[in-house]
Amino acid sequence: MDAADLKPAAFGLLVASLPVLAVADCECSASTDEDADEGNARTLKIVAIFCIFVASAAGCAIPLLGRRFPALRPGTDFFIAVKAFAAGVILATAFVHILPEAFERLGSPCLVDGPWQKFPFAGLIAMLAAIATLVVDTIATGYFQRAHAKTAAAVGDVETSQHAAHGGHGHGHGHGHAHGLSSVVAAVSPSNDDNGSAAQLIRHRVISQVLELGIIVHSVIIGMSVGASESASTIRPLVAALTFHQFFEGIGLGGCIVQAQFRLKSAVIMGLFFSLTTPIGVVIGIGISSAYDDNSPKALITEGVLDSAAAGILTYMALVDLLAEDFMNPRVQNNARLQVIVNVSLLVGTGLMSMLAIWA
Repeated sequence: MDAADLKPAAFGLLVASLPVLAVADCECSASTDEDADEGNARTLKIVAIFCIFVASAAGCAIPLLGRRFPALRPGTDFFIAVKAFAAGVILATAFVHILPEAFERLGSPCLVDGPWQKFPFAGLIAMLAAIATLVVDTIATGYFQRAHAKTAAAVGDVETSQHAAHGGHGHGHGHGHAHGLSSVVAAVSPSNDDNGSAAQLIRHRVISQVLELGIIVHSVIIGMSVGASESASTIRPLVAALTFHQFFEGIGLGGCIVQAQFRLKSAVIMGLFFSLTTPIGVVIGIGISSAYDDNSPKALITEGVLDSAAAGILTYMALVDLLAEDFMNPRVQNNARLQVIVNVSLLVGTGLMSMLAIWA
């Protein structure tokens, strides 16, 4: 084939590629949904707010019902299996839903300026977030354990001095002070006196608070995405997917809260805060929907960075603080039947949550 024959072929190839180039160019402009229907979309958003709130609250409340239903109490085989399922949901959320979205946003062709196309920043940020979670986890646990040890030592010193001063029958102000310090220790370990149990309780409290922080980061982003969308066909599957997701994520968080033995008021506040996070995100998305462009560089970078950080936090929490802690527990290790149950429960949780990526 000579040069004269190549020219028409090259021209034909260029013409054929124009639609692709046009699509690539249009992707960076303000997104316009062909099936946008503001009326139906707004109705679905309101439905999403209530469905997600109810599912989140119900999921978080189920472990709290262990006071009335013994099967739901921490330490039972059923509780461990449900917690493994919830951890699988959280793990699949990080790997299948959040992290791919972060790579897509930070690798978007719309980000022509800056280093975003030259390096996989989503993976880097997720890794750094996981490391940061480890650092916060260990520092917070160590701090509270040292504080508990100092308080316990102070209580022991006061009780010893009072016992010696009053011949073993101290009843004065010092003894009342000793009881005051004892109540502080009891706040950290209300039902356990040995250091091992107190350390484990402190660990559960740190886990529950760090886990809630990671969940909140991505829940707000998800809610804003739903609220800012004007496509009913996009929102409809998201409502079902997020309802399922929030329900089982709530079970995982609620299980950690129960194991942390927070007071009822603190437990209710943490559960309510979790339940309201995604609906608040939806409301924020509704408020900014008219001016929001999810293909703008600022939106892509902000959402990509936050998604990456949330993926790193949730991956660490699911693997280290939820799964490893239960799977390495002697109760599970010494029970072959329970080992099979928790592994199957984990795989079912990850599988079902992964399947939701087909629709959302």
